Amino acid sequence: MSGDSPRQWLERIRGLPLPEHVRIMNVCGGHERSITMAGLRSALPENIELIPGPGCPVCICPEEDVFEAIQLALNEDIILVAFGDMLRVPVNAPRKDARSLEQARAMGADVRPIASPLEAARIARQNPGKPVVFFAAGFETTTAPVAALLVEGVPDNLFVLLSGRLTWPAVAMLLDSDTPGFDALVAPGHVSTVMGPEEWEFVVHKHSIPAAVAGFTAESLLAAMYSTLRQLLEDHRFLDNCYPELVQPGGNRRARQQLHQAMDVTDANWRGVGIIPDSGFALNTAYTRHDARREFPSYADDARKRAGEMPPGCDCAKVVLGKIYPNECRLFGIACRPRHPVGPCMVSDEGACRIWWSGGMREPVTKPKRMMA
Repeated sequence: MSGDSPRQWLERIRGLPLPEHVRIMNVCGGHERSITMAGLRSALPENIELIPGPGCPVCICPEEDVFEAIQLALNEDIILVAFGDMLRVPVNAPRKDARSLEQARAMGADVRPIASPLEAARIARQNPGKPVVFFAAGFETTTAPVAALLVEGVPDNLFVLLSGRLTWPAVAMLLDSDTPGFDALVAPGHVSTVMGPEEWEFVVHKHSIPAAVAGFTAESLLAAMYSTLRQLLEDHRFLDNCYPELVQPGGNRRARQQLHQAMDVTDANWRGVGIIPDSGFALNTAYTRHDARREFPSYADDARKRAGEMPPGCDCAKVVLGKIYPNECRLFGIACRPRHPVGPCMVSDEGACRIWWSGGMREPVTKPKRMMA
């Protein structure tokens, strides 16, 4: 059925004898953007509920890491670089203080947005007499190039403030809870390209929940949804690969080798969620000379290391975990908008709140239609 149009996939889905209500979670922020911009929610049968999940690395980057990056930029004679979205992520701070890297830059800190790790190395080479700190936040897809950069060699004046996370442990946490909140999973294509689709087999084998890896076109997403729905109806669970163009067994072996060479897996904090076991990356001992946390005085604030550390009234944590829709947040479209974001989900292009706003869904819902325990 490869090459079939979205219309054909929709017709197949509409022809299925679906149950009264079925919930499909999509993990990836890129998937949520494609779903929203293509209008797939309104095109699918009403009894199919699409739930955006924990697929935005900017949204879950711990507040203490953002705070530490801000303080480093303000108090040390350095150049701080970060992926563009990270510059606007707000932290809880008095109005007189810098609440984001963007505000720190306005106060005189040398903060620069970059689009790839290679830019961090280039800036370091162009400024040999000054330390360059790369605030590297992201999931496996962006953390793998950071590992490759370190393995292949970087300037002595480049240091990494790492805030890397693995995607699958957050889904495992949801499934291990008493109320996972979804009946099928659309697994992320980019992450599976790097790490291999096998990372998602636990969804099927441990929890007996249908799963399918999808790409970013409407065709691939609908094919994955159709596969999971068929699995439910036929009571035959397996991990389907609906993105074979890029996702291959074993993933990108070179990228995985470099991740293993440069980084260790550790327990990690997710903003608004708390500590998730084995969900973070840390530089291993071979690369501690490039660890910003060892090179510079600590600006970590232990008081910030607690679950629920979102701004007052912000429900980003519930959005990230798929417990509410973006427009069910108390601040959505009222106090929180893209030009003046309160929470991180309205900052990033992969944040569900920002995606829904960009897709034209801007009216807040005062009486939520769905609330998962």
